[in-house]
Amino acid sequence: MEVNNYEVNTYYDGKNIIDNVEENSIAEELGIETGDVLISINDNKVIDIIDYKYLITDDFITLTIQKKDGELWELEIEKDYYEDLGITFTNPLIDKAKNCRNKCIFCFIDQLPKGMRKTLYFKDDDSRLSFLQGNFITLTNLSDDEIDRIIRYRLSPINVSVHTTDPQLRTKMLNNKNAGKVYDILKRFGVAEIEMNCQIVLIPGINDGDSLNRTLKDLSELYPNISSVAVVPVGLTKYREGLNQLNTYDYESANELIELIHNLQREYLNNIDTRFVFASDEFYILANRAIPKYDDYEGFPQYENGVGLIRSFYHEVQEALSNLKKNPALKKNYTMATGTLAYDFINEVANMVTDKIEGLSLKVVPIINEFFGEKITVSGLITGNDLINQLRDYEVGDGLIIPTSMLRRGEEVFLDDVTIADIESSLKTEVIISDVDGGKFVDIFKNKMR
Repeated sequence: MEVNNYEVNTYYDGKNIIDNVEENSIAEELGIETGDVLISINDNKVIDIIDYKYLITDDFITLTIQKKDGELWELEIEKDYYEDLGITFTNPLIDKAKNCRNKCIFCFIDQLPKGMRKTLYFKDDDSRLSFLQGNFITLTNLSDDEIDRIIRYRLSPINVSVHTTDPQLRTKMLNNKNAGKVYDILKRFGVAEIEMNCQIVLIPGINDGDSLNRTLKDLSELYPNISSVAVVPVGLTKYREGLNQLNTYDYESANELIELIHNLQREYLNNIDTRFVFASDEFYILANRAIPKYDDYEGFPQYENGVGLIRSFYHEVQEALSNLKKNPALKKNYTMATGTLAYDFINEVANMVTDKIEGLSLKVVPIINEFFGEKITVSGLITGNDLINQLRDYEVGDGLIIPTSMLRRGEEVFLDDVTIADIESSLKTEVIISDVDGGKFVDIFKNKMR
């Protein structure tokens, strides 16, 4: 490794600021520090994190770094292929995310009330977020150059919101003239052996029935490059004035959908040795059907889409309880808040835990979503004010347990800007945040036993 000093850089544009340098890393050994700026790799300007990840893969690279005093260092690095340098940036994307230009008839952001924090109204449709964070993108906002870039860098996996492969219907659903090209792009990615996961937001009378059959047939023909497909029901809030009139799923239509999915799963198992398509947990609850077995989810490829979340959590709780010491005891009374959709399941989990831990009481309270409307039943969209209003006169006990999904990612803040501190002050109790992980949920009580 060599270090050469150069004159002050004249085109630094405020990006690529190094936020952290890992101990014992290549970067630390070279003297790179927090606050330094990455200028280029192999004389290529680094536009975003995708450029960075791609350009550092070689076993010999040259970095140009601008120090905090303005001095430029050129660092020649010999390393193992794919070995990381050990640096992160102040912005994980390095530049800002790309805004979605679709006007989807089912867009949840269009159904938000006015007056919320501005960041909540931002619609992202960025392929980099798909690669880095697992976000789903529509592919409608990609230029040909960006598509070529994904192929050239072999970015995998890419998560795609397909909804339908019918060009005319997709153009109508997304209100974007480029939306009908999705299957052609998917085929290009398939030829390049890009791994993909797809989702279909299903709307009764719009893209179900024959349209759904066509879509799944098309997508299955791109297996194994498309490795899984999730089917999730449309979510509708009460703030839909001026928007398309859409219907939601009920007991009968959810049962019909599950029958279709199960039939297709059997067909796919015979033909391609995978179930390939999976219905979200919400469909099973609406249909009053048992959640599939643990192994039926084939490693939970669509876990973040609410597919198998319940089965995985239940399995993790069972496993964690089986590892507790003999005759555990904890004389505590807690309240657990959940959405109305998962109430029966969470109640079953609570009973399973209290049967194992002597003296523990867990009361599960279903929170009705007054903020977005009663049709929104998931825990992840419960607001702080709904919690306060519905639990204000309730005997909460030694603490209120809520899932982390109720909060904004990385913050202790609800969608309506109410904080955990606000909840604790209003309800006069401790708020305990539980990861959506059965083992960590049981750990809450194990830690209280000490």
